[in-house]
Formats: sequence, structure tokens, C-alpha cells
Amino acid sequence: MSARARYVAGVLGRLLVEETRRSRRGGGADPGEEGQERARTVCEALQSLGPFYIKVGQMLSTRPDFVPPAMIEEFEKLHDQVTPVPFHVFEPVLVEAFGARWPRLFREIDTSTPLGAASLAQVYRAVLADGTPAAVKIQRPGVEMVMTQDMAVLRRAARVFARAAPRFTTVIDLPAMLGVLFDAMEGESDFRKEAANMRMARRLTAEHKHLTVPLVLLEPTRRVLVQSLAPGTSIRDADPETFTADERAGIGRDLMAFMFRGFFLDRYFHADPHPGNVFVAPGHPAHLIDWGMAGRVEANVSRSLVLALLNVAANDGTGLAKTWTEMGHPTPWADLPGFRTDMAALVPKVTSASLEELNFGVTLTAVLTHATRRGIQSSPVIALLGKSFANLEGSIRHLCPELSITDVFGENLRTIMFGLAQETLSEQQAARTALELMIAAPGSLQQAREILRNLANHDSAPTSTANGSAFGRGRPSTHAHHTRPALILAAAIIWSSRRR
Repeated sequence: MSARARYVAGVLGRLLVEETRRSRRGGGADPGEEGQERARTVCEALQSLGPFYIKVGQMLSTRPDFVPPAMIEEFEKLHDQVTPVPFHVFEPVLVEAFGARWPRLFREIDTSTPLGAASLAQVYRAVLADGTPAAVKIQRPGVEMVMTQDMAVLRRAARVFARAAPRFTTVIDLPAMLGVLFDAMEGESDFRKEAANMRMARRLTAEHKHLTVPLVLLEPTRRVLVQSLAPGTSIRDADPETFTADERAGIGRDLMAFMFRGFFLDRYFHADPHPGNVFVAPGHPAHLIDWGMAGRVEANVSRSLVLALLNVAANDGTGLAKTWTEMGHPTPWADLPGFRTDMAALVPKVTSASLEELNFGVTLTAVLTHATRRGIQSSPVIALLGKSFANLEGSIRHLCPELSITDVFGENLRTIMFGLAQETLSEQQAARTALELMIAAPGSLQQAREILRNLANHDSAPTSTANGSAFGRGRPSTHAHHTRPALILAAAIIWSSRRR
């Protein structure tokens, strides 16, 4: 057994001993206080074990289907911050990366106080030889080996647990969840991958006025990354009063729009956008930093998630149940009728009169909880998506708490829908889609004609209904005339593509 494995075993052993003592004390303690005490003990153990275990805890905070509320509350507080160590510990890493003459690359570097210190790396403020302000991220010596050992320990533990609790694992696939997490964290151990993530994200944020990503300044190495210096401070520490109302709203909207498009169109997203990774300054776009953890979503999962939201918008609990079940995997004992009943009861509670008022995060968590309880295994990437969304929502709340996240979703829905439609329209499946749509809903033919006419005119005017509402509901929506045609066409295309 390696020294790291022994250390992990020791921490977990002490955790087990503490739990045994707590159990022997009997039932005199208040259950709520006891649960909170247990949660704090577990979080302290995860914190002491380092970044991988912290990320696991953060992901578990998005799984109310099997994690107690007290644990979730504590897991949400987990963060990776450590006491800085002297610069001389990191200097050999710079020598290894750039050679003994590495100081010639910089006009100055502040080695006294790092900009940030975590268990994986420290970041220093610097000025390049040409005068460009920079941030130098240096990996801690030996951390790569620790990460490799941690991954091995966690994978082994997950396999042991899977054998010991096969019924639980059939519904909650812990090995698959860890696989998604480890894939997302590749950039944490190899800064060349983080640099590639930054370059891609910078291209994707180019269209946003209030959001950008730092520029990679020098050729990255495995353990050193030099990037442009993000102006300002963490969004957590920013004073909202120093920003104009337009700036605050613009930053919040662009952050959310970037993430929505990442989930559903680009299928590539920042997996850890907590407040410490969003830097803001008056007069500047927000900078989304630390791209060591980036997630990817399979096309079928992202399309299914969009379709799930469309089912919610249409107040179709049965359709939502069907979509979610097909996206995941029902166990042999799954209660599918019960899940349909759950969704039929849930959907009216979260469905509002207009699509833009949907709450993506609340809906995702609620459906996930019901699916697990009914024996339906959900896609392992859902936990990472949930963590990312929760992080981002918390970040935006610091600067622009009045922003309606669901309004932003409504505003971006047209782009998402037409993007998905474009993916499929060029395929031979388009003809079959049109025929299936006509057979399944003969009344949609006229709507399809209107959509094609509007597309040709680069206009998305609403298709009128009997009551004059673009959504066919009791009151019009400010975004309805933009989204309804796209919904009809794109939802049909997505539905058909999933049946291939």
C-alpha cells in the first residue's frame, strides 16, 4: 500500500471511529444536531484529503436523491484553499519548464504573495519581458503523483462498493460518476490541456460583450501556465455599487448565456465556475478563469435535456418521464408507471405560463430525485452539470441577485433551438422528420409551412392560435413570438433523431 493510500485509509478510519462513538452515545442527542455534526465531520475529512475528494463532495451536493439534506448543506461549503508555501518550493518547476534562464522571460514576478493558493497549484502576479501583465500558475511539486494515486484509490473504493451494494449501484453508478469527474479534471494535472480548454472557451466567448477568458501568453508546459492577468477581483468580493446596472446585468446574462449554450449547443462547459473563478472589474468584461476542470456532454444527452425542458414547458409530465427514462437506464425493478405519475404531479408545479419562466436547476434536481427513487438510473454527467449550474448561480447572485436566470434561458432559447435544428436539417433524416410530424400531428403541417416561410425571411413571427396567443395559453409572453416556431420545428427534429 502506498503512503498516500495509507494516509487516506487513516483519515477514513478516524471518520469510522468517530461515527462508531456517535452511535454508542445512544439516542439522547437531537437528530438534527447529530446530522449536522456528522456532516461537518465528513466535510472536514474530505477537505483534509485534497482536491479530488473535495470535488467528489461538491458533486454529491447536487444529488439530493441519496445524500441527506444536512450533508448537502455542508458539501456546498467545500472549497480548495490552503496556506501558501514559499516560492522557492516552486522555482524548480519553472527551471524544469523554461530552463535556468527562466527569469529572462519576466520583467518582474511577485514571489512574496501569491494571487492564489490551492492544493494543486499557486498563482503569482508577473510582468513579461515585453511589459504584459500576467498570471503564472505553477503546479505543486509531487501533486501529479498524489492525483494519480487518489484516482486509483477512489476507483478501487467505487468497485468495492459496487460489489457490496449491487442494487444501489444499479441506480447510482458511482464508478461512472467518478469517470466523468476524472475526465473533466484532466486539465488540473496537465496545464497543456487547461490551455487548450482556455483557447476553446475564449473563441466561444468572443460574441459576448461582458464575458471573456484570459489569453494564454507563453507556450504552456505540463506544469506551468502563463496567462493574461484578469482585472479586478473575485465576484464574491466585488462591490456591486461600483458597477452600473447595465454592467451587472450584462455580466450576469453573458455568464448564464455562455453556460446554457455550453450545455445544449457547444456541449462543452466550465465545470467549476464558483465565485473564486469569476473575476470582475468596473469597465471590463468578466473573466472566467481556472479552466482545469471542463465538462463535455454527449449530443444525445444534451438534446434529451432540451427535450425534457420542452416537455415541462408543454405541461407534459408523461413526455418528460419518457424522455428522462430513455436518456438514462431503467433498472429491472423500475417503477415506470410511478415515475410517470410523479412527473404528472411535478410538471404543473414547475410549469409557468411562459417558457422563459422555467427554472432549469430546480427542475433538473427534482426530476433526478424522483427518477432515483423509482429505480431509474440517470446519466452520470447530470451530477457534473448540476454542480456547474449551482456554482454559476451562486457566482451571479453575488453581483446581480435580481437577475432572473429563467429569463436568460428564454432569451437564449431561440439560438439553442435553431442551432439544434441546423445540426439535423442537413441530414437525410429531415424528410422522415417532416413525414412523422405530419402523421403524428396533422394540424402541424400549416405550422411547419409558417416556420419555413419565417426561416426564409429570417423572421420568427408567431403562429397564431385560436385564442390569439403564440403559446396557445391564456396570456401572451414577451418572448413567445421568438421561440414558438423554433420549438415546434426543433423539438420535432430532436424527437425524430432520438428514434434513429
